[in-house]
Amino acid sequence: MILPVLNEESYLTDAVKAILSQDYLGEIEVILAIGPSKDQTVAVAGELARKDSRIIILDNPTGRTAMGLNLAISQSKFPIIVRVDGHTEIPRDYISTAVEILTTTGAVNVGGMMGARGVTSFEKAVAGAMRSPLGVGASRFHTGGNAGPVDTVYLGVFSKSALVAVGGFDERFTRAQDWELNYRLRAAGGIVYFDPRLHVVYRPRPTLRALAKQYFEYGRWRRVVSRRHHGTVNLRYLAPPFALIGSVTSLLLGLIISPAFFLPVAVYLFFLAIASIAIAQSLIEMLRLPAILLTMHMCWGAGFITSPRTLVPESK
Repeated sequence: MILPVLNEESYLTDAVKAILSQDYLGEIEVILAIGPSKDQTVAVAGELARKDSRIIILDNPTGRTAMGLNLAISQSKFPIIVRVDGHTEIPRDYISTAVEILTTTGAVNVGGMMGARGVTSFEKAVAGAMRSPLGVGASRFHTGGNAGPVDTVYLGVFSKSALVAVGGFDERFTRAQDWELNYRLRAAGGIVYFDPRLHVVYRPRPTLRALAKQYFEYGRWRRVVSRRHHGTVNLRYLAPPFALIGSVTSLLLGLIISPAFFLPVAVYLFFLAIASIAIAQSLIEMLRLPAILLTMHMCWGAGFITSPRTLVPESK
């Protein structure tokens, strides 16, 4: 088990507890690659390691996820690598089920559902948006679906030999490193396999500002992947930038030329309202969701459009 950890004071104990409670009968190790956290993450991790010798702590001086993952992979002594994040919780049968899927399918990476689950009313509304195709498109690891080969999965349970063969995670990527790695695994002839039984609890961002930053980064780094690996962009990835360009153009033309040009942005706002009604589980969620959906769509689109070519150096 490998975990890149940064500022996870609130969730790390639960994440590790879920790992140590697995029904898997084989031997496991839990490698925490800890970045320079601003909270009490280091102290929490140290206490966990003192209580259980299976927990190993590594220093990840940059705090970058890809570097932390590679450091942990290099230290792992087992042929199967299970990636978990510090703000997630895996079900008790996660490892045993994933190992079975790896064995029966011949895949080099298997993963399942990013089961967003909130605690506060805001987080619950974000979780609803993240589970809906109206919020994030029809990606199976968000919305579910049948088991089978896919382009990418959430987190991942890997064959270590396949990881090493393609060079591990690309440390130039701050975001989208999973998608980029899975592309290289597939290009090398490997199978990336989705199975909805691998359901991981994910904690959404707690504020609109944090959500905006997250989705802006998602958009700009997904553009980097599309530049490096041609043909990997589909309509789902292009929808947010087109929605942003269309909405801004509609507003400008409506203000400058004629109110008739407000129609496209009015249609989009109507879509947000209908989507919010469809997704919401309560009145407060329904009231929060238009701003949440707008933030997710527009920030992802803005990140995609403004992503600079210099974001990733050419040399690895």
